[in-house]
Amino acid sequence: MKTKLKGRYVIGHDGCDHVILENAEVVYEGDTILYVGKKYSQEVDAVLDAGNAIISPGFIDLNALGDIDHDILHFEAGSDRQKNLLWSEDYIKSGHPEWMSKEDEAFKSLYAYSQLILHGVTTAMPITSVFYKSWAETYEELATAAEHAAGLGLRIYLGPSFQSGIRVVQPNGKVKLHWDEKAGEAGLRRAVEFVETFDGAYDGLIRGMLAPERVECQTANSLKQTKYYSDKLGVPIKLHAAQGSFEFETIWEAHHVTPIQYLYDLGFLGPRTGIPHAHYISGYSRAKYGQSDDLALLKETKTTVIHCPLIIGRHGEALESFAEYKRAEINIALGTDTFPPDMFQNVRVGSMLSRMAESEVEGSTYADLFRSATLGGAAFLGRDDLGRIAPGAKADIIAVSLDSYHMGVMDDPIRTMFISGTGKDVTLSIINGKIVMKDQMIPGLDLKEMNNKAQKYFNRMRSGYMERDYQKHPEQQLFKPSFKMVESVAPQSGIEREKK
Repeated sequence: MKTKLKGRYVIGHDGCDHVILENAEVVYEGDTILYVGKKYSQEVDAVLDAGNAIISPGFIDLNALGDIDHDILHFEAGSDRQKNLLWSEDYIKSGHPEWMSKEDEAFKSLYAYSQLILHGVTTAMPITSVFYKSWAETYEELATAAEHAAGLGLRIYLGPSFQSGIRVVQPNGKVKLHWDEKAGEAGLRRAVEFVETFDGAYDGLIRGMLAPERVECQTANSLKQTKYYSDKLGVPIKLHAAQGSFEFETIWEAHHVTPIQYLYDLGFLGPRTGIPHAHYISGYSRAKYGQSDDLALLKETKTTVIHCPLIIGRHGEALESFAEYKRAEINIALGTDTFPPDMFQNVRVGSMLSRMAESEVEGSTYADLFRSATLGGAAFLGRDDLGRIAPGAKADIIAVSLDSYHMGVMDDPIRTMFISGTGKDVTLSIINGKIVMKDQMIPGLDLKEMNNKAQKYFNRMRSGYMERDYQKHPEQQLFKPSFKMVESVAPQSGIEREKK
């Protein structure tokens, strides 16, 4: 079936970079784009008119939220409460059972992936929390996730997470790593089996990847084996590294190098390795140690940095800076990593933080970050058929409406879209040539019912923190409300005097 999609603006690709076409059209047949221009002369089977909208390549989210966000409980917890949100040593001794049911774990990916589609993400590489897991993701959990992604039509890179250690809090309040190397080895075997089974499944929508948890929670052997299997299976790796002081100082104390230098020395870095968040490097303003040139190591190995500006900004940190990493010729992709999975917010925040560091617009524009959300992600995946609207590329396309009053006046379409838009302005999503969302509705899903289920999931997840807290704080103390919770409010004396 051949379809023509029309709109006020089309963000095309000329083989070198994105370009803008006004009052243009995109023609695709099956899963592939045939034509981008203004005067397609041949007959088509169907015409879609997006109207006053920007037709854009869909976003590639390489650190996409794959569950229901726990960070809402973390990012406003003060320094005196952060460790209370980790596992206690007593919880480890209790056997750290699975907190959520199999039904819960099956539901979470359906909810998360539907949110991604609603926000204009067409290719995702998810991350999920292990705070409420027995240890890491299970094979069955990811098999169900693959089924959900395929049912929704989402293009996705999947693999169960694995780890050899986890941060725990001792009774005296000190944080240490608890190790279970056998669990890590079993997790890697499980991940390899998953990739061997699912890579290329569901007409190629499902692709495999390896997802070791944080660098400080891996043994050197696990990292080496992960890299070996990445090369053998031809799949990407995503490893969180250079993202915080505990990790940085743990690696430094053990090896006297930065986390990036440590991974370089292990031979772990490379074109198939993606590092979220990679801001805590040598020369970073909060890094106490480190003489290596981490940016040079990332460039040399052609390692991709997966930048998640919204979540690290919420925690008071930033890449120093996006423009500096680009000047160092490092490939940067984007990830959302939090709720909402809104690439519009991430582009805005990422641009703002980079401009603050640079005191300059150049290298920090919305266009620069838009490239990372499309072409940068595609480059990491080795997919020149993604992240662009051009003949021969996959028909992964979104339409962003310009009709809403809040969009304001039109200037440049990219600037207007990212100054004023949000994920809710995405009115059409086409993945692999199939319409998967229209007018913020996904076929077969009752979004109100989904949200009710999600709230129940979140409430149960939240209750688990009190079981793991090393000090066993009551709920109101562990999760301090923004304002005092009361049953009623008495009349104020000033108001009463005014009435008299």
